[in-house]
Amino acid sequence: MFSIGPAASAEALFAATIPSTDSLQAFSDSALSRGATLYRSGKYAAAAREFRISISLTPNSSNAPDAVKYLASSYVKLGNVEQAVDEYRAYLKLNPSSSATLVNLGNLLYAEDRYDEAVVEYEKAVKLDPGVSNRFSLGQAYLQAGEYEKARRLFLKMQTDHPQEAAGYLGLGQAYGKMGRYEKAVEQFERAIRLKPRSYDAYAELGYVYADMGKIDKAMDLVGILDEKAPALGEVLSRYVYKVDPPKIEFVYSGKMFPFYLSMNTPVSFLDTSLTSAGAYKIFSMKFQFDKALDRQSAENPANWEISRAHGVAPALYNFGLGIPSTETQIPFIPDYVVYDAKNLTATIFFRVYQNETANATIDPSHIEFRYKGKDSYGLSMDPARDQFTGFSGVF
Repeated sequence: MFSIGPAASAEALFAATIPSTDSLQAFSDSALSRGATLYRSGKYAAAAREFRISISLTPNSSNAPDAVKYLASSYVKLGNVEQAVDEYRAYLKLNPSSSATLVNLGNLLYAEDRYDEAVVEYEKAVKLDPGVSNRFSLGQAYLQAGEYEKARRLFLKMQTDHPQEAAGYLGLGQAYGKMGRYEKAVEQFERAIRLKPRSYDAYAELGYVYADMGKIDKAMDLVGILDEKAPALGEVLSRYVYKVDPPKIEFVYSGKMFPFYLSMNTPVSFLDTSLTSAGAYKIFSMKFQFDKALDRQSAENPANWEISRAHGVAPALYNFGLGIPSTETQIPFIPDYVVYDAKNLTATIFFRVYQNETANATIDPSHIEFRYKGKDSYGLSMDPARDQFTGFSGVF
């Protein structure tokens, strides 16, 4: 009868204690599953321990990159971004050819506004896997890092290699937009939409460019499309359009205060009975309605307002261009004070009208020009086509 020697018996016994590859994979998958369950329950610290076990058991398995991603995400949820970055980098030291992990690390750095670092990881990923998705991510990082020319060349190469993929045209449009080459940007976004009609990101980017070009109506048309098809993108675009659209005077009213509708040769005493006395004055007001919020300090600074006699050509000219009589009163160029109502987006200016020493002063209220030259809440100057008002011409 054949018998096993002492050495052979010890060796067989030792081998029996080593888990098989299949067993290790099963244990690893089980830890990954437990970690995912804990993660979904918001138990991120416990989940991180399970993900770490899964990685340690099978660091070279196809599931390992997912485990590392979830491990890093757990640390992000715990508020420890640096630990998440370290976990990615530790794994990449052992598996430098894991393009998925490089992309995941790049995504994390990108989300943290660490664009230069993200570029480094995306560039490595593209060398390993130059697919459309990886190159598009790299291009986005170039744009955020201010590397517009690198982005432009990358997206041009994507178009050459994948002419039927909308991503290359979308990215190139973004690059041209960053460069201020708006017409070229519009062309690229329109091509992206033709290739992929449901590319709502392209609609949104086209809207941003139209807004930057001052074509607010076209931008708002795209807001309407996105509100129906992709509401989240529509809302963001709408806010952007509101931000970059220069402020405008919507309309002006004075109630029973300054009668801006009266015409030339109006006796000052007709404005208010207190102005019948020689040398008298009265403070009047005008309320201006704006289409967006103003900067309060700017709006309430009297120096940002002008009150003058309308100039230009007749009949919009003061006194219809017929000359100014010697009796004509002059309203001070700068108002006394201004009150801004942020809730209703209105500014009320208060100014003086004087009677002369012979109590026969005249005025042409409909050709008194009021102008706001301050800023809105985003620091934008007024739309020059809607920053003035006269009773005769309205807002202009």
